[in-house]
Amino acid sequence: MSDDPTTTADASEAVPTGTGQRPPRFSIDVVYQAARMYYVEEATQVEIASRLGVSRPTVSRLVSEARRLGLVRIEVTDPYHDENIELGSQLKTALGLHDVWLAATTHATTLGDNLSGAVAAALENMSLKAGDVLLVSSGRTMHDVARGPLPSLPGVQLAPTVGGLTEPSPWFQTNEITLRAAERSGGFPAFLFAQALPSVDMRRSLDVDPAFQHVVGLWETAKGALLGIGAPTVTRDTISRFIPVAEGSFDDAVGDVCLNFFDADGDALEFPGSDRMVRTSRSVLQRVPHAVGVAVGLEKVPSILGAVRARLVNELVTDTVTARALLAESTRAS
Repeated sequence: MSDDPTTTADASEAVPTGTGQRPPRFSIDVVYQAARMYYVEEATQVEIASRLGVSRPTVSRLVSEARRLGLVRIEVTDPYHDENIELGSQLKTALGLHDVWLAATTHATTLGDNLSGAVAAALENMSLKAGDVLLVSSGRTMHDVARGPLPSLPGVQLAPTVGGLTEPSPWFQTNEITLRAAERSGGFPAFLFAQALPSVDMRRSLDVDPAFQHVVGLWETAKGALLGIGAPTVTRDTISRFIPVAEGSFDDAVGDVCLNFFDADGDALEFPGSDRMVRTSRSVLQRVPHAVGVAVGLEKVPSILGAVRARLVNELVTDTVTARALLAESTRAS
């Protein structure tokens, strides 16, 4: 058989074209036979070409057509899947968390891509429905997560957890992160039009502002939260200017969640003016049914442990390297 497009193997069969899809380039029977020989029998393209009476380039096209038509499904299995499940289970028990989702350490282009599967699993576990509220924090990790793939959350309200900061870095822009996450998931965003640390007079006006109180109400009723966990204050290369780190007030801070700073034991660290901050409070975060901390990196190990001890997170998304370090550190601490 030749490779002439009018032959049986290469004919564009008389397929209905009103379906909106491009019709198959080849007979479906030939496409199936080529795919079966290639993937099931593990025949070479030369062998398939000889048996079907077509050229090697045609075999390649037939195999590609089989994938396009959905006749072939390719699954890449993590060789450490079972090991990672066990690691997650051990970490869940050691830290007393409700759930742990681990991402394999890969060479993904972005942190958001690497964590996308684990974040999706955490979100699916929340069983969010239209009208439910999901809180979204700021920070570098959440900035990347919000720009990566997210599962569909139709009708879910996404709400920022802190007021705006004057720093230009994108990971400080809480409304923008919330908007991105809503666009990626199909939810709809709420916004906070207030500074993270307002003046005394502005704070008084916010306490009676209907738009602001609407967001505060969303915090109170949230079913879930995706919460970045900040690194120890002394290790950060950037931090908001209103945090008085120069005074040494935060030398013991191992991290923060939604600008709620804490020490290694999880105890709160406050400063003059922190009582008027626009942030989801510790007490509110402690009541969220699915408060998922999202953090990776060895420098975040004390931060994650402090957040857990503060009960600011009750579930965790991280990667396997960080998980092993957390497990080792928690074992030493006990």
